[in-house]
Amino acid sequence: MKFTEEHEWLRVEDDIVVVGITEHAAEQLGDIVFVELPSVGNEVTKDDEVVVIESVKAASDILAPIDGEIMEVNDVLTDEPSKVNDDPLGDGWMFKIKPSDASQMDDFMDEAAYKKFIG
Repeated sequence: MKFTEEHEWLRVEDDIVVVGITEHAAEQLGDIVFVELPSVGNEVTKDDEVVVIESVKAASDILAPIDGEIMEVNDVLTDEPSKVNDDPLGDGWMFKIKPSDASQMDDFMDEAAYKKFIG
């Protein structure tokens, strides 16, 4: 699993990358009440806004961590946005992306580096 400075996690499954937000991000946001997901088939570029999250504290945009095509979204979050709080590294995943350039992930942190980053 890799982590970004924007508090996203990325997990490679075959040639697809699953993306969500970290426990730290979910805690900082508070109770999540709304998630707007991207459309399957969208081509995105790194740093494009792809997900909107609203919590009782704030609204936040989730940026595409890499270039690629959105292959699947976690539709459960539309009806149950609190899953992001309950299980951010599991059932609370946001979307799956097929990377255009998998080497973009080489710059991201491993878990130890991320824990030091949020220190």
